[in-house]
Amino acid sequence: MLLVSYVREDEVRRLGVQDQDAVLDVAALAAAHGVPLPGLGEAPASVREAIEAGPELLVRLRELLAAPLPDGVRLPLSAVRLRAPLRPGKVVGVGLNYTEHVAESARTLDTDRELPQRPVLFSKPATAVTGPGEPIWHNGELTAQLDWECELAVVIGKTARRVRPEDALDHVFGYSIVNDISARDQRRGGQWFFSKGQDSYAPLGPAVRTADTVPDPQNLDLLLKVNGEVKQKGNTRHMLFRIPELIADISSGMTLEPGDVIATGSPAGVGASFTPQQFLTPGDVVEASIESIGTLRNPVVDAREAGAERG
Repeated sequence: MLLVSYVREDEVRRLGVQDQDAVLDVAALAAAHGVPLPGLGEAPASVREAIEAGPELLVRLRELLAAPLPDGVRLPLSAVRLRAPLRPGKVVGVGLNYTEHVAESARTLDTDRELPQRPVLFSKPATAVTGPGEPIWHNGELTAQLDWECELAVVIGKTARRVRPEDALDHVFGYSIVNDISARDQRRGGQWFFSKGQDSYAPLGPAVRTADTVPDPQNLDLLLKVNGEVKQKGNTRHMLFRIPELIADISSGMTLEPGDVIATGSPAGVGASFTPQQFLTPGDVVEASIESIGTLRNPVVDAREAGAERG
């Protein structure tokens, strides 16, 4: 099941289920059947609310989706605008989690050539999150090296504290896409927070695919294009630290809460790795795609045009 947050002309956020080229409004679906959905209010707006409602919600929602669809529930994708599916409590990033990316980073970004022995972790604030179609802000006063990284996002569904690897996937609600945008020239004393945490530096979406419909999250193709040209191509099976190991490591000292997101690392092909190096500039369009989840498309916009409200 693909869950989305979307708006129509009234700009009111709503929770939906993506069904190929359409969105099914969750609140309208429940109202049409006269069946309240457990844990949800009358107008759910984001995947975060679906997570907090608990597992019974998805059971009931599947039952409704299996019945004939009432009129007015199905909306063409062309008639709505998708937003970030949720605003995470925290985004935990994982650096250097693909072998080839370790090599290219050592060559171009002065990181260690040796494979990490434990996950390399950093954070992004919730204010960095932006949605599909929304701008990645390019601030020329702060960076001339704005870079991309297509990553599988793990969305936590159940509190995880000191979790064993063999139990880790029980705490996953679903999977999405995050584009780990980085200002390479804003690393400070080896610290990545400002480089990776600025506003709009965590495009997220376009949907969250529930974990029960992802048979193997360690075998998903990843692809990133800039202006239609392929820059990254990989598969999650090449992660150095797999998802259960990441959850176990992070939760050993940091509680993962429902709605938190883990950005699991980038395959090779970041802009800094090219000769000459390639970085994002205003007017570019970045498309990050992951098998069975979709494509997260964002334009790069001059930060001086940042008057529009972001969600």
